[in-house]
Amino acid sequence: MILSEQQAMIRESAARFAAQRLAPNSRKWEAAGAVDPGVLREMGELGFMGMTVPERHGGAGLDYVSYALALIEIAAGDGAVSTIMSVNNAPVCAILESSASEALQQRYLEPLASGKIIGAFALTEPQAGSDAANLQTRAVGTDRGYELTGTKQFITSGRIAGAVIVFAVTDPSAGKRGISAFLVPAGTPGMSVASLEHKMGQEASDTAQLSFEAAFVPTDHLIGREGDGYRIALANLETGRIGIAAQCVGMARAALDHAVAYAKERHAFGTSIANHQAVAFRLADMATELHAATTMVLEAASLRDAGEPCLKQACMAKLFASEAAERICSDAIQIFGGYGYSRELPVEKIYRDVRVAQIYEGTSDVQRILISRQLLQGG
Repeated sequence: MILSEQQAMIRESAARFAAQRLAPNSRKWEAAGAVDPGVLREMGELGFMGMTVPERHGGAGLDYVSYALALIEIAAGDGAVSTIMSVNNAPVCAILESSASEALQQRYLEPLASGKIIGAFALTEPQAGSDAANLQTRAVGTDRGYELTGTKQFITSGRIAGAVIVFAVTDPSAGKRGISAFLVPAGTPGMSVASLEHKMGQEASDTAQLSFEAAFVPTDHLIGREGDGYRIALANLETGRIGIAAQCVGMARAALDHAVAYAKERHAFGTSIANHQAVAFRLADMATELHAATTMVLEAASLRDAGEPCLKQACMAKLFASEAAERICSDAIQIFGGYGYSRELPVEKIYRDVRVAQIYEGTSDVQRILISRQLLQGG
């Protein structure tokens, strides 16, 4: 894909930031279990936290191709930071921009887009992940608003979030049409972080269980209308999947870059290992898969920019990029040999960070279901 001058500049800006501010601190943040909040604010100042948010609401007002390009570079610097950025942009900012009232947009979009606060997306529950229609969290109407009661599981940025989009059942008799969406500010009485997950990777991006015990949300914090929640969630998942696919491309590219550099400098049997066909062909396959994944991500993003339906392409990009990224990162470890398995070098961390991409924002199996439905329906 040929980029515009502006898109190329955005990619270069993100690449510089990732190389200077993210990659050197990645291990430190993993050990601490948190990203430096100042870095997230810097990202907001550079426009990375609200890239497609209109300028009138404090965002960068850019296209989705620019967003995907920037996210690729941020992910190459640190996978955990890219997850925080991805969720904050889409679905959080995307949902507020497309479905929230003007009052909610004016109150929350600027702080989210500037990195002053971080957004979280609370759909998943202990018994309901991809099965979003099976939510148990309830929102009971009162004179002034709603009281939310229930548990949300695996919520990215749940600990650090200043605003959480929460999905809850307002009409249990209406099935998926009885689900509504709410904007719940941090510090709301009755909302608490019940626990944090200890994960295989991306430890610097917190993943929390959130508990709601009659947490009061005023009426004006309802997003859209009662019963719109399921539609809102599904309508914004395609942009989320483009983001996850972009993350995968960034992490996989970083692993490939490390592998290429190591293959050139490591010598065995009288020459650099890059000159051995077994290694050279492995690198060729890695690069080919990476190129295919990148092309799929940018195609889905360009369709989104054109206002064309892109659910199938977004799901395909997420499916292929996430599975290809694991293979690429695994092959990078193989090229490093024993050193690749060591935490002294970066490829083992990238492998751990990228593995979750086949799970969140819809598992690979869910992507295949959605793609096959689109095909069978003629989409």
